[in-house]
Amino acid sequence: MRMDGRRRSGNVDDRRGLSGRGGKILGGGIAGVVIIAIVTLLGGGNIGDVLNNVLGSQMNTQFAVQSTDTYTPDAEDERLAELASQVLAGTEDVWTAEFRKQGWGEYECPKLVLFSGAVNSGCGNATSQTGPFYCSADQTVYLDLDFFKEMSTTIGADGDFAYAYVIAHEVGHHVQYLLGTLTDAHQQMSRLPEKEANKISVALELQADFYAGVWAYNDNEMFGSLEEGDVENAINAASKIGDDYLQKKAYGREMPDSFNHGRSEQRVRWLKKGLDTGNPLLGNTMDIPYSRL
Repeated sequence: MRMDGRRRSGNVDDRRGLSGRGGKILGGGIAGVVIIAIVTLLGGGNIGDVLNNVLGSQMNTQFAVQSTDTYTPDAEDERLAELASQVLAGTEDVWTAEFRKQGWGEYECPKLVLFSGAVNSGCGNATSQTGPFYCSADQTVYLDLDFFKEMSTTIGADGDFAYAYVIAHEVGHHVQYLLGTLTDAHQQMSRLPEKEANKISVALELQADFYAGVWAYNDNEMFGSLEEGDVENAINAASKIGDDYLQKKAYGREMPDSFNHGRSEQRVRWLKKGLDTGNPLLGNTMDIPYSRL
């Protein structure tokens, strides 16, 4: 991606080197199975949101934050921190313009918290194993930059645009929150059996993928940010975080009833639709029958 000279967001809270201690821990994925963890982590930020919606105020526990000297960022960490801030700024520019264009009112920018190890969020205490997530309780995206390194070593997905896709996907959940989609969906999910709730989760995740593509299209229109190979890197990442792909790698078989992020083919298709059209009105996955997603 061409990011030289791009502004950095003023909505970044850098908590690297701090550790959230105590309280409940929100886990991502299945303990001991890294690949399945990545399904939850990279696939979306709805884990904290669902727990917050179901458990309500139980998740709003206060945690002490304690300094630690165990984290020392290297040059790549600092580069990724700058990239994350610039990508967030790009989402601010794009979605501010889109909200005005669509008559959705003023866009309220989310915060981005960079952390290492563990963090206190509005949805509870989370560890790095939770991965990137969006918490609607405090309208914040949480990210441990080491996750980008795990993307490369664990699933073979790397490149700055692939990393930007992760952030843009989480911001896509924020867009859903502002439009009321996220809250409505989670209210429905709380009343349904797990199998049916998972179908709504898939629709949410695919729309967040679509919104990530919409952001990329419009960011490129504004700033000429995309370079040769960028789109391929993002599509490669999307193809390796489908529920079917990751379950086959972990278990040797698919378990469709447990899908909550969508098949690889679906994730790629909705990301590409956003990339090809740049129109946020063309991705209402919530109104499409599950069999046609």
